[in-house]
Amino acid sequence: MPVNVIIHVSLIFFVVYLLVSSTSNAEGFEIESQDVRRSEFPDNFLFGTAVSSYQVEGGYLEDGKGLSNWDVFTHIPGNIKNNENGDDADDDYHLFLEDAEIAQSLGVNAYRFSISWARILPRGRFGEVNPGGIKFYNKIIDNLLLRGIEPFLTIHHFDLPQELEDRYGAWLSPLMQDDFLLLAETCFKSFGDRVKYWTTINEPNMFAEMSYVRGLYPPAHCSPPFGNCSVGNADIEPLIVVHNMLLAHGKAVKLYRERFQSKQGGSIGLVVHLHMYEPLRDVESDRQAVNRALAFTGGWVLDPLVFGDYPPEMRQYHRSELPRFSSEETEYMRGSIDFIGLNHYSTLYAKDCIHSPCVLGGDHFIRGFTFTTGERDGILIGEPTGVERFYVVPRGMEKIVDHVSKRYNNMPIYVTENGYCPPLTEAAPNLLHDVNRINFYNGYLAALSRAIRKGADVRGYFAWSLMDNFEWAGGYSSTFGLYYVDRLTMNRTPKLSAKWFQHFLANRSSARFNRQRFVNRTPKSGRVRKSKYIVIATTNANATDV
Repeated sequence: MPVNVIIHVSLIFFVVYLLVSSTSNAEGFEIESQDVRRSEFPDNFLFGTAVSSYQVEGGYLEDGKGLSNWDVFTHIPGNIKNNENGDDADDDYHLFLEDAEIAQSLGVNAYRFSISWARILPRGRFGEVNPGGIKFYNKIIDNLLLRGIEPFLTIHHFDLPQELEDRYGAWLSPLMQDDFLLLAETCFKSFGDRVKYWTTINEPNMFAEMSYVRGLYPPAHCSPPFGNCSVGNADIEPLIVVHNMLLAHGKAVKLYRERFQSKQGGSIGLVVHLHMYEPLRDVESDRQAVNRALAFTGGWVLDPLVFGDYPPEMRQYHRSELPRFSSEETEYMRGSIDFIGLNHYSTLYAKDCIHSPCVLGGDHFIRGFTFTTGERDGILIGEPTGVERFYVVPRGMEKIVDHVSKRYNNMPIYVTENGYCPPLTEAAPNLLHDVNRINFYNGYLAALSRAIRKGADVRGYFAWSLMDNFEWAGGYSSTFGLYYVDRLTMNRTPKLSAKWFQHFLANRSSARFNRQRFVNRTPKSGRVRKSKYIVIATTNANATDV
């Protein structure tokens, strides 16, 4: 089909055309509903975008900030793709006012961001509070509120003062609980009069997986068969790390409820990363493997916070290394969340490793004696993306929300991250004309809407991410943003998906979203340069702008 014909066709027809005319070995994008509307969600529903401190801020040694674990880790050659780092990241430290304006232009009513621990307490409890860090986050919070945007604040999102790692091994030590409690208290005192949505820790299970099983995040601990690090024990250390993180969370929530919540009127939760799983084979053992996979990932974190102990599925295969909570700890751990923060991107197949031989560590306790994969009989479970094991499987959103809702007594849920990264081989024009990202959001939001109609108490959704940023070990090559960021100039350019998201939040049907309207129109005269670093455009840029 000629391009000059395609650009005059509605976006949905264009997407369907691409899907039907392309060949793929995946089960592909699911398009059960390509006309999802804002009105399908509750009126008071939070719609926002999400970022985290190290991934966007930059300014890594400015205004009293100390060295973080990521500052140190990224400067060791070979740790990060292309040896990139977050020294500048997206320069959000200097450009946040402009980024808040971008978020407002999308029509969001919430914005999820995190605190840089090393910016607030550069040396943890071994030093003083940094007033420059407090000032920076006060500026963020006040500006968001002036724009009618709710701050949704994460206290700890992977980055921590390097001094705590050097002194006692950070999360491997119970001493870390007291350091986190000080950080949380400092945040409640400094920001709690305006912040009404708190999450204590982002993805303890993913942090343990990447830092202490696979060794790809600092402090880079691992052991065979998961990796060949110089130090670590992948069967034991993740259990210790998550246990300390959960106890730190529980203590922080206890403090918040006893001293701050009644006066400040906020709510507090924790964020967990969860894949959905489907049985690899139509056999009971693989269906049980699905249950174990869910319990040994999400249940590992959430069961103690709701019920006061680790999942029965973990206790059933208990080894002495799986920690236990004291009666006092159980008391303050049980019910220690007001809501669940859910980061969901993809779905995988699960295969039993108790009664079947497995490879790649599936026969280990830390994996729940389950092998997970995105492929069955040579066919992928969904369209591949630019991130390993992240496949596009919209039905998984409905299934995982349904699972979490049923397991945890329909507790309120916020989908705190969900987004799409294109394959790294995708041609440059598609970075801005990101039809696949639009299709991703259409499918996943439609699935989320179905889960809500079935009764799940979902109260918010955050697109990851507002802009392309530093994606941890992947550096800047993984692009999840609604906005493209030029690494040389720091200019922000809206992708087609940004226009779609704006269109969606204005409650205009995606079926009427016309690609030509945003791709091929004459720019208005109101193209405003906000600073030497950033350009906020009123129209979508041409592909050559990349």
